[in-house]
Amino acid sequence: MEQYRLGEMEQKFADLIWENAPVGSGELAKLCENAFAWKRTTAYTMLKRLCDRKIFANNSGTVTVLMTREEFQAAQGEQFINETFDGSLPRFLAAFSRRKKLSDREILELKKLIDTYEEDNNG
Repeated sequence: MEQYRLGEMEQKFADLIWENAPVGSGELAKLCENAFAWKRTTAYTMLKRLCDRKIFANNSGTVTVLMTREEFQAAQGEQFINETFDGSLPRFLAAFSRRKKLSDREILELKKLIDTYEEDNNG
């Protein structure tokens, strides 16, 4: 099981938690019943899966976020680049830009990211 790879319903469930956290596990089960027509046991099973992956925690019946949505998405991207491009961001960008032309705005955003990274590491 990949830590940062979620199935469709796992992703929808995670989004529900991120939108409502911190949330009581009983309240989360009710939210799942309304959103997905899940039984309480299904919600708790899914919650345990995502807690085992260290994305969320269930402490004394309160579900909290261990990784923000942005942290999780960054980890997903890093995992993908590591698995697919041997961890090489330049190889990923080269492959990506071969199939999709980068807009001037995207190029500017990438330059700004690189400049910020260089300032943070040199400053």
